[in-house]
Amino acid sequence: MAIKLHSSLGFYENALRLTSQRQQVLASNIANADTPNYKASDFDFKTAMMVAMNNSSTSSSLEMSQPNLMHLDVASLSSSQYAVLRKSKQNSQDGNTVDIDVERAAFTENALRYESAIAFENSEIKNLTLVIQG
Repeated sequence: MAIKLHSSLGFYENALRLTSQRQQVLASNIANADTPNYKASDFDFKTAMMVAMNNSSTSSSLEMSQPNLMHLDVASLSSSQYAVLRKSKQNSQDGNTVDIDVERAAFTENALRYESAIAFENSEIKNLTLVIQG
């Protein structure tokens, strides 16, 4: 019986990639906490993960390439595609909707999710190693 590493580790690969993209969005919010008229955004992880899992199960393991520089860069589209504006819980005079406490809490929670995904992936790799070694 052949072991398909992509089917075994694909979930964790997607989770790590998308969690990293969300971390970038949250870090951008924190960095722009004092920027006038900046609108806080978040990353729709649930939708992005469902799309990523559907795409990985229906497509082959070949990566998309960009043979011509005039073509759209697919990697740059994916992170902004799932960005959603966060509703402001508190009005500010300068139009900025970043609530630093909310952002820090979301940033910390997302970092914990990233670390737990790494721990689960490591566990899966150890299990696969045990199976291979017999």
